[in-house]
Amino acid sequence: MGYRVPPRVSHIEKAMIDKAQRDEIAREIGTGNIMAISGGRIYPITHGIELPVSGGYSVRITLDPIDTYTVSRVFRRGGKEFIHGSISYVYADQISELAYRASCFESYDETHWSTP
Repeated sequence: MGYRVPPRVSHIEKAMIDKAQRDEIAREIGTGNIMAISGGRIYPITHGIELPVSGGYSVRITLDPIDTYTVSRVFRRGGKEFIHGSISYVYADQISELAYRASCFESYDETHWSTP
């Protein structure tokens, strides 16, 4: 009995898998929270999504290889990115609350977030 070589994943299939992952993340956050965080704007990134907040801040949610998520608060200025806190090992049922907290950069300071 020989081993079967799995077929190569085409670029189109990879794009479809990435889109499915992003759709799942958006579904877990919920429409109401996405509207509150970014006004409905969702930007696709590698293995996740980014929700622009305001003032150069955005919330980045990425899928980790161990089927958990990382929620990060990102600040952009002058072409550079600064991580202003990140929480790893987030389960699907926690994404909604943590994404909203990450968007409230005036209410929650870095002491509420672990740094990378």
